[in-house]
Amino acid sequence: MKRIIIFLLLGVAFTSCKSTSTAVSKNESKRENRTLVNNLIEKATDNIGVRYKAGGTTKSGFDCSGLVYTTFESENIKLPRSSYDQAKIGKVIPLNDAKKGDLIFFKTNKSRQINHVGLITEANSDEVKFVHSSTSKGVIISSTKEPYYKNSFEQVNRVLP
Repeated sequence: MKRIIIFLLLGVAFTSCKSTSTAVSKNESKRENRTLVNNLIEKATDNIGVRYKAGGTTKSGFDCSGLVYTTFESENIKLPRSSYDQAKIGKVIPLNDAKKGDLIFFKTNKSRQINHVGLITEANSDEVKFVHSSTSKGVIISSTKEPYYKNSFEQVNRVLP
């Protein structure tokens, strides 16, 4: 009888430990993801003011996909080099579900295919802000409220869990 009681008590103890650790690991996972997203946004926005340079991936100049590629590479996340290929990674989600850390894609200058990408820095119900490298102004933060980006918006991809 004594052995059965000890066995039952140990079973309850291990079961309660297991359920607690699952909750803790989910919270840790969410916290790690928030930290990762914040690190990516900080890395990208540290380049605000850097000039545009076709094919650029350094502080001497970035193109749009070079900025995104280099930003993710800083956290050991490998993405394709072009915006067209980056648009094939992750899951396409509705604009109104966008959140910080997602990628936003555009078809600019009447292009038939995706040719521009940015990293979302802020998202709410009526506006999405994103950091990107524009050909005219270099690395800046823009908004989907701006007519140019509103009219050329194509999709949002979630590449992080």
